[in-house]
Amino acid sequence: THFAAMALPSALLAACSQAGPMSTMGPRAAASLEPTKGNTAAGTVTFQQRGDHVTVTAKLSGLKPNAEHGFHIHEKGDCSSGDGMSTGGHYNPTAKPHGPPNAEHHAGDIPALKADASGNVQMTFELNGVSLGSGGADIVGRGLIVHAGPDDYKTQPTGNSGARIACGVIRMQ
Repeated sequence: THFAAMALPSALLAACSQAGPMSTMGPRAAASLEPTKGNTAAGTVTFQQRGDHVTVTAKLSGLKPNAEHGFHIHEKGDCSSGDGMSTGGHYNPTAKPHGPPNAEHHAGDIPALKADASGNVQMTFELNGVSLGSGGADIVGRGLIVHAGPDDYKTQPTGNSGARIACGVIRMQ
């Protein structure tokens, strides 16, 4: 019986060590981006909760070649207007100023997209301060917008990124 008592903690320790990084995986969400009227930008963006951050993978095409495009989470999950304006302003539940992801910023301020020579983007990055499906900064049900120009990260409250060229809604998977 002494051996059995020692084996149980070892078995529990082994089970915990096998859980590893997968134990921090949380909900998944995705947005299918469609071009706004007169534009060609489209693609898919996936979101994976990993502990206290969200990993984002963006795969888009139809962007201006070799250009940077502002990319933001907006208040409303509504792309019905045809120009993306029905998504409202940037998602900002904590009333922060607009800014780059490495400084104080809106929850909706996310890294810019950098298109290659063919107008395609494939990138992965992490977001802090947002969540999927729960919490005060839940991004599920919000709009996701690609803008025509780069974000200057200074102009309040938008970053002066220009027209909204693609729109999607973040939905749980």
